[in-house]
Amino acid sequence: MSEILSQADIEALLAQLSTSESSDSDEASDDPLAQLRKRTSYEPYDFRRPDKFSREHLRTLQMVHETFARLAGTNLSAYLRSPIQLEVVELMQTPFEEYLRSLNQSAFVTFTMPPLAGQCVFEMEFSLLFTLVDRLLGGPGKAMHRTTLTDVERPLVIGLAERILIALRGAWEGIMTLEPMAEGLETSPQFVQIAPPGDVVLTILMEARVGEQCGACSVCIPHMVIKPVTAKLSSQKWNATSGRRSSAQTRAALTAQLNEVKTRCSVTLGQCKLKVSEVLNLSPGDVLALQTPVNGLADMYVAGRLKFRGRPATRNKKLAISLIEAIDEE
Repeated sequence: MSEILSQADIEALLAQLSTSESSDSDEASDDPLAQLRKRTSYEPYDFRRPDKFSREHLRTLQMVHETFARLAGTNLSAYLRSPIQLEVVELMQTPFEEYLRSLNQSAFVTFTMPPLAGQCVFEMEFSLLFTLVDRLLGGPGKAMHRTTLTDVERPLVIGLAERILIALRGAWEGIMTLEPMAEGLETSPQFVQIAPPGDVVLTILMEARVGEQCGACSVCIPHMVIKPVTAKLSSQKWNATSGRRSSAQTRAALTAQLNEVKTRCSVTLGQCKLKVSEVLNLSPGDVLALQTPVNGLADMYVAGRLKFRGRPATRNKKLAISLIEAIDEE
């Protein structure tokens, strides 16, 4: 039978164990290599996800594409005559195959950014895409539960993408002058081959709001496309260059956007004053004498404001107005 230890024996064993650990610690502290290991901190490097962009690069690219989202929202709002907001949710660098795996039920517009070489991708969820297409065709912006595009819808989607790419050109203006151009449209990620699967790409994830509808979209730019201009991806340089943009360039950009906005024009042939009793007695067939003379000019209003005067006319079997004079507002 084994001997049962007394309380004194247990305390003696614990004291001996504590002394042994203390001596081992002292020996380790005397070892210079052990001290160096203790002081040195490191992070494991994942060779499957190499970092191609520094924190400074990502910070600058974040500012650039926040500007892009704001300009794209403005362009689409003017084009579709509906308030649209785009907001950058996340900007990150990932392998291209990982980017494709994260997408589901989306349309992909491939584009280039001359003078930079290589292809990029603008991706949009079908729910958001059909909301914009419905709005473009005069509808209320209702989402459709489809994952295919008709032959009529495909050029409309390309047109929407081109409007968005105009904003990309404006956002990159502080770094270099780009000429983004849409090249193709795909509805399956397996046909989107802008980079090898393991290559690092810059992914800009965005959220779009169209009225009460909300959807996701993204821009994917391979690292090899941006690599020639990484030296310019400094937040200080970008801010300084942005500040030096001439007012003429800004005015030209705003003018180009405003030129696409449609406005209502109306022509008033004449006016007359009637008593309430006379209005109540009006009936079809009555003739009202207007205050405008027979050879007088009709007023033309643009967005509700008097801008021109002219003579009523006809053209191609339709009513028209021949402008005679412009009205200067003081």
